[in-house]
Parts: sequence; C-alpha cells; structure tokens
Amino acid sequence: MGTGKRGLMATAVAVVCAVTVLAAPGTAFANPTPSPTPSAGPALAPAKDLEAVRKKLDTLYRAAARATDEYNAADEKADKQSAEVVELAKKIVKGQEKLRKLKDRAGAAAAAQYRGGGLPPEAHLVLSDDPQDFLDGAGRVREGHHATKGLLGELTRTQEDLEQYAKDASAQLKKLQAGRKAKAAAQKKIEKQIAQAEKLESELQKEEQERLAELEKEAANRAQTAWLGSGILEEINGKASEQGKKAVKYATAQIGKPYQWGAEGPETYDCSGLTSQAWISAGRGIPRTSQEQWKRLRHIDIQDMRPGDLIIYFDDASHVAMYIGDGAIVHAPRPGRTVTIAGAGTMPILGVVRPDAG
Repeated sequence: MGTGKRGLMATAVAVVCAVTVLAAPGTAFANPTPSPTPSAGPALAPAKDLEAVRKKLDTLYRAAARATDEYNAADEKADKQSAEVVELAKKIVKGQEKLRKLKDRAGAAAAAQYRGGGLPPEAHLVLSDDPQDFLDGAGRVREGHHATKGLLGELTRTQEDLEQYAKDASAQLKKLQAGRKAKAAAQKKIEKQIAQAEKLESELQKEEQERLAELEKEAANRAQTAWLGSGILEEINGKASEQGKKAVKYATAQIGKPYQWGAEGPETYDCSGLTSQAWISAGRGIPRTSQEQWKRLRHIDIQDMRPGDLIIYFDDASHVAMYIGDGAIVHAPRPGRTVTIAGAGTMPILGVVRPDAG
C-alpha cells in the first residue's frame, strides 16, 4: 500500500508540474515609357493587386483568430482537467490512509474477539459467578459483532471509492492528453497562418505597405459609414451599468498594448483575453473565448446595447470587442496591431451579448 501511495503522490506532482508546463497613401501607376530608366526602381503593385493582398491577409488573420479560439478553449479545458486529476489524486491518497486505519481497527477487533472466544456461550454462563455479568457481557459481544460488521462495510465502501477514484483519474488523464494535443495542433495552425501573413507583408515595398495600411482603413471606414448610415446609432442609447463602466475603464486603459494570441494581459492581449479580463476586473467572471462568450452570455438586441456589452463578429464568432458608446468599440484586432478604438460597424456583426449578472 505504501508503494501505491508513493506512486499516487508522484502522479499528482507530475500532473501539477505538467500543468504549469497597416500613413499617407501611396499612388500606384504605370510607367508611361516603354521601359523604366535605370534609376526608376521596381514598379509598385497596381491598386487591384494590393486589394487582393489585403483580402488575402484578412483571410489569413481570420484563420489565425479561429485557431486562437481553439487554442484558448483547449488551454482552459486542460487547466480544468489538470485540477480535477490533482483533486482525484488527493482523494486517492486520503482514501488509502483511511483504508489503512480501517484495516488496523478491523485487525484489533478480530484479535479481541479471538482472545475472548474459544468457549461456547453455555460454558461462559456456567463458569460465570454472576449470571448478570454474563448477560451484560453477552450484550457487549453482540454490540461488538454489530460494530465489526459496520467496520467491514466501511472497509468495503472505502475500497470501492478508491477503485472509482482511480477509474475517474485515468479517464481525466486521457482527456487531458487529448486536450494537450488539441492545444498543440491549434498552436501550429496559428503560427502557420501568421507566418504566411507576415511573409506576404514582408514582400511588399515600403510604399506598398503604406498603401496597404490605407486600404485597410478605407475598407473599415466604408463598413462603419454603411453601418451608421442605417440609422442604428439613433436607436442605441443604453446607459452603462456600474460593472459595465468598470469594464470599459479597464479595457480602454489597455489601448496601445500589443496583440498576442493566447494572452490575457497585463502587457499583451488577444481579443477575448481583453474582454474577459476587463469583466473580471469589474467583478464578473465570463467565458474565456469569443465563441463561448457568444454561446453562454445573455444575447441582447443591438438597439438595446450599452457600454460594456460585447459585440461578437463574423459567422463563426471568431472575434469579440467591447462596445464603449457613440458607435465605437475597443478591441485587440490581430497580430501586428495594438489594442485600439474602432467603429463598431467595421466588421460583420454576429450579435451582442451582455455579461452583467442581472
């Protein structure tokens, strides 16, 4: 039993250790001469080609965002499963200690019965000087038998509990291993998409990169203008709750800090890391990922949203931002960008959720 206990403790320690394991716009034009002069340098890409690059980058970064949500979900699940395995390991250790004590008690009871046994009850009666003493003793024997029976029952239940704990721990370890594989696979997806996007951007000349940044701003402005043009802002006049004000204060205080996938602050954030930490600071714990925030938080009609509410973007709920009022959001956009304020309508809105407990 001692060897099993040491093995259990080693497993618990091993589990704990493993757990803690886009300026001014450039102008692109065709050279009017049949061939460039030697000092002309490489030609800039046509605007339509840069627009194709912008769309390709958007696709790559959105894929990275989806993979980031997968990574965050797997990470959160692995943390939970690890904690459950550790708790089960503790229960097994305690159960083994309880079993040892019960066995000691059972052994002592058996020895006592052996010492007092040997003669039949009739002989005890004959040899007894006082029949009443015999009757009292017989009563104690019956009580002892009942106690021994209860002790054996407790021993059996404790052994059954230990067997169930061991089965549960084994199942949780398998889930934990699967979760770690999912987390590693999601990390590879993120790194692959970001590497492709960075390579695509690095191949552009400085002027093209500046023009690309301008194209991004123009696309965002068009989307925001169209959203505001619907008259939606005239219908949105909700007042922030006290918790909502605290969440907005926290989120806006992070403006300028870099985006980092999988990060929850305090120096870097991904989109859902920013929103979840902002609400934690307001005293309200919410799901870690944008997809879970969409699934589990209360849905609100867009015309009823107020500062502090979360806007979920894209059909796959792969991005989230916090509404701060006047048609604006604060969010962590993507790799290579910082936490910033933008128009709420700059991306396709899936819906709005409200973290407030009420």
